[in-house]
Amino acid sequence: MEAMVMLEGLEERLERLEKRLDVDKNVQTGKPVKCVDALVRIQTSLSAMANKRERVKSLHKKIDDLMKYLDPQFTERITVPDAVRLECVLAEEEFIMSQASLLEHMSSLVPLLDSTYIKVVPEHATKLQSLSQIHIQQQDQCESLTDGTKKLFEDYNKMMFLLSKQFSQWDETLRKLEATAKQDKHATE
Repeated sequence: MEAMVMLEGLEERLERLEKRLDVDKNVQTGKPVKCVDALVRIQTSLSAMANKRERVKSLHKKIDDLMKYLDPQFTERITVPDAVRLECVLAEEEFIMSQASLLEHMSSLVPLLDSTYIKVVPEHATKLQSLSQIHIQQQDQCESLTDGTKKLFEDYNKMMFLLSKQFSQWDETLRKLEATAKQDKHATE
């Protein structure tokens, strides 16, 4: 996606450049100039000139050697003896073996990725999405039921507290009345 955007931007810039060149060249020749064509002509003429010169040919052949010398691993190959490299590999033997076993395990699992169960996952994605929406709705309903149940328990506990308090008051009042009745009864006797 980004590559396409970059390519379109590059094409747009090239067209603007060609239009600028068209203004200058159209006045002289009367036909449009394409930058790509001009660049191809320049590149072929440079290649033809370079092939005629022996010195340039030899420099082109040495570019590969130069790239090899510029490689950061080249100096390591020269400076680090083979025995040291062997010791480094042997020091990492356990890690390399564990990675190799993991790689073998992964390669044994590759056929599972090609199974029909994995291939039909996109078909089940819509079903899964609808099921997840139902699950979310049920979770919301469950939360509302839980809140309602908590409220009912709180109301029940308040009611039981008030009733027990009322019964305690009635019990106290009844006890006082019974005590007064006993005193009155003893006083009258």
